[in-house]
Amino acid sequence: MNCLITDMVDGADDKRLYRAPALEKGLDILELLSAEDSPLTMSAIVNRLGRSTGELFRMIQVLEHRGYVTQGPDGYVMTSRLFHLGLKRPPVRSLMEQALPLMRGLADRIGQSCYLAIPSGAASSVIARMEADTLLGFSVRVGYRRALHETPSGVLLYAFQPEDTRHQWETLFDPPLSEAALDELRETANVMREQGFARAESNELIGMVELAAPIMRGTRSSAVLTVPYVRIVDALSSEDEALAELRRTAQQISDQLVGNDVRI
Repeated sequence: MNCLITDMVDGADDKRLYRAPALEKGLDILELLSAEDSPLTMSAIVNRLGRSTGELFRMIQVLEHRGYVTQGPDGYVMTSRLFHLGLKRPPVRSLMEQALPLMRGLADRIGQSCYLAIPSGAASSVIARMEADTLLGFSVRVGYRRALHETPSGVLLYAFQPEDTRHQWETLFDPPLSEAALDELRETANVMREQGFARAESNELIGMVELAAPIMRGTRSSAVLTVPYVRIVDALSSEDEALAELRRTAQQISDQLVGNDVRI
């Protein structure tokens, strides 16, 4: 076996039978860039990963050639290639096929935009959005990602999960949450689970309230449908009317999904 491609693991603590050093370096680069809001130079990547320039230079060249990263004047950033590959997964594609027509109807009825987010580790990622045909509104870009505990819709995703999934996600928060913060998250999630939706004032925009309802696949939430409701004069619908329409739409999407498929 070519030891440059795969090496046997020597340590008894590592449960993997084989290692692929080149692949691991490439994945390290992608994971590093995915967590950064700003571009990173080659020297910054080398320093962050604790490796030499010689080790990583060819890895970055290959990733750039394959379209996973791109270089700008300030350094390297991830492209959306991995995100779009994820959208091609059958359960995600099925979810979007069912949701998009109903999201269009929801936006038209209430005069507000809406978006669909799915769990991604300990975060939520927006995979689809629908803007209302109005002069004023607010929308969230596709690909937007936030830690679950930082938004009402993220907490709602967490709320409708079995305990083992909740505990797994809790270990992924970076930086880790304190016990007090975890207790607050669990308490808020349990309240949301009992009432079946989320409604909270936006921390980012005065005059906006986040309304969210779970998309259920079986007994757990595979996604969350959210309306960033903007309080405007002569709004097409009231906040309560928008919430009722949102919950009705989320239920319609849930009814069309295969209940025993919990891959997302």
